[in-house]
Amino acid sequence: MEIIKGLPELLPYRAPVVTIGNFDGVHIGHQKIFRDVVEKSVELNGTPVAMTFDPHPVRLLSPERGLKLITSPGDKARLISDTGIKSLICVDFNREFAHTDAEDFIKEIIVGRLKVKWIVVGHNYTFGRGKKGNAALLRRRGQKYGFGVSVVRYAKVGGDIVSSSRVRHSVVAGKVGEVANMLDRAYHIDGVVIKGAGRGSSMLNTPTANLATENELIPKEGVYAVRVSFEKHVYDGVANLGRNPTFKEGKLSYEVHILDFHKNLLARSIRVHFIKRIRDEKKFSCIEDLFEHIKLDIDTARQILNKRRTPLYLV
Repeated sequence: MEIIKGLPELLPYRAPVVTIGNFDGVHIGHQKIFRDVVEKSVELNGTPVAMTFDPHPVRLLSPERGLKLITSPGDKARLISDTGIKSLICVDFNREFAHTDAEDFIKEIIVGRLKVKWIVVGHNYTFGRGKKGNAALLRRRGQKYGFGVSVVRYAKVGGDIVSSSRVRHSVVAGKVGEVANMLDRAYHIDGVVIKGAGRGSSMLNTPTANLATENELIPKEGVYAVRVSFEKHVYDGVANLGRNPTFKEGKLSYEVHILDFHKNLLARSIRVHFIKRIRDEKKFSCIEDLFEHIKLDIDTARQILNKRRTPLYLV
């Protein structure tokens, strides 16, 4: 997939079939849209194209909301590419762009620069200053300028519409099984293994990899059954996200114990895939109680991971 930084003066593709959106998370609703774009491009002998924005518009227009991204820019691009999209346009979202009128957006960008043959949007798509543009306006202007419009119906999980906002809320709530159903893959974070306090090996006989991550959206504190991937290998594990209350640290840490694994991973990059939340983090009265509970957590994780085959996104 070709990645175009910034809005091109003219899109150099045959009969572009385009979708426009933030696509954070690339969840199953987004995937439906991308499939329609690819199918329509085959029908029209055109090129499937997606246009997205950086930064996320909410970060510019409502910074007080503290929006955390589900996917890193690199992951988002790779996930979109995997759907068959051939070009991703990454537009610099600034205040000037945000104030573009909906009519001007159609005339100057969709028609003038992108030369769109067909546009595919989600059911609630809005655009332009004040969100005045919608699918109905696109259809009317499509008749005038000669482009077609498709509106893709939303996807549902558990009877409710899948959205990026719902995915964020579920991650923060620790509902990682529900998140996997909405993403069609386990939620993951990437990180580099750093040196920790060393208690896992020396005191608890359970060595852990301590993780430093740049991922913004972290699941709720607690203990999780996870899978860990690096260098094209996948291992079962248990992750603890929390503040180690038994040791009164207070500092948030991300620790992963990889089952039946004894190699040193210091400074290595790994990916942690969250399969199921096991329990809240607890404060134990003594190290012996903590050690016994860790053994229970490991047994529980083995049982979960032996039964679940949640799809993983590996790179």
